[in-house]
Amino acid sequence: MSKHILIVDDDTSIAEILEYNLKSEDYKVEIATSAEEALEKKLDNFHLILLDVMMGGMSGFKMAEKIRKEGILTPIIFLTAKDTENDMLTGFSVGGDDYIAKPFSIKEVIARVRAVLKRTEKDNEIDNEPNKLVYDNFVIDFNMKEISIDDEKIPLTKTEFELLSLLAKHPDKMLSRENIINQLWTDTPYVTERTVDVHITRIRKKLGKYASVISNKIGYGYRFDINEL
Repeated sequence: MSKHILIVDDDTSIAEILEYNLKSEDYKVEIATSAEEALEKKLDNFHLILLDVMMGGMSGFKMAEKIRKEGILTPIIFLTAKDTENDMLTGFSVGGDDYIAKPFSIKEVIARVRAVLKRTEKDNEIDNEPNKLVYDNFVIDFNMKEISIDDEKIPLTKTEFELLSLLAKHPDKMLSRENIINQLWTDTPYVTERTVDVHITRIRKKLGKYASVISNKIGYGYRFDINEL
């Protein structure tokens, strides 16, 4: 089945170029010319959102923040002329999965789209690893890609769930930021160690009273500390 992609960009010429080339790769594509128009759609039906940051009205960052708060976990790739590290980290901090600076080549966009969709498909494969990790009222379901605390589901983005799962599957190891980047962002060469820190901060905030389950040691990295559960 063709993957369904939503392009959100108020520059119709860019949106149409992206639409043409993505359709040439056999993707099903829709366009919204504003964040407000995009929010009227059922975003859970899309496999990926290509989201411009600088738009009239609501910005792409605000839209991403809004839909993540609503529990919509559709992967997001930001498209923006702002290419500083702080802008990139802002994109990740509001729940983005990748970040492409303008001007960009169509080949780069296609490659990034494939990489994010491939990661999603890989996440959905059932392997020989444990299906769940259960620590009293703290449950990570690797098949359903869900975490629940006290029977309440915690809305993690795909990248956040991948990061937490990576740590939880290796509770006896301190994973360095470089190690984490090499395992989770192999197709995103510009990701820095600060990107890992931003995601850890978001995960800890969502874990609430269990935030300390992710511990860190300065100069070494992060680990999943079951003693905190």
